[in-house]
Amino acid sequence: MTGTLESTEEFCFVYSTFPDSESAQAVARALVDAKLAACVNIYPPMVSIYEWQGKREETAEVAAFIKTRRALVNDVITAARKLHAYTVPCFLVLPIEGGNADYLDWARAQTNLVNSG
Repeated sequence: MTGTLESTEEFCFVYSTFPDSESAQAVARALVDAKLAACVNIYPPMVSIYEWQGKREETAEVAAFIKTRRALVNDVITAARKLHAYTVPCFLVLPIEGGNADYLDWARAQTNLVNSG
């Protein structure tokens, strides 16, 4: 039924952070072009405060929410890691509990399960 809420665990977000919009967009384009992600939302700069190599850092970063299928998560992370600027990039998998059926149908059509393993 188009437009109704569909409960699903088929999809998830892969959350990642990047040093700037350009690097996040490069990864997003590669994932969408490879049919590993239906869509990537890139959020404006935020301040991240963390410890790295024994020193507290305060850095401007951008966040990306990669919308994909759970079955593609390993492929998404492998592809994104190759292009990522960070030595230890953040990749966190967040559940999607449901969404409107027509959007999820579109997301299914945009993602390719052929190469996943």
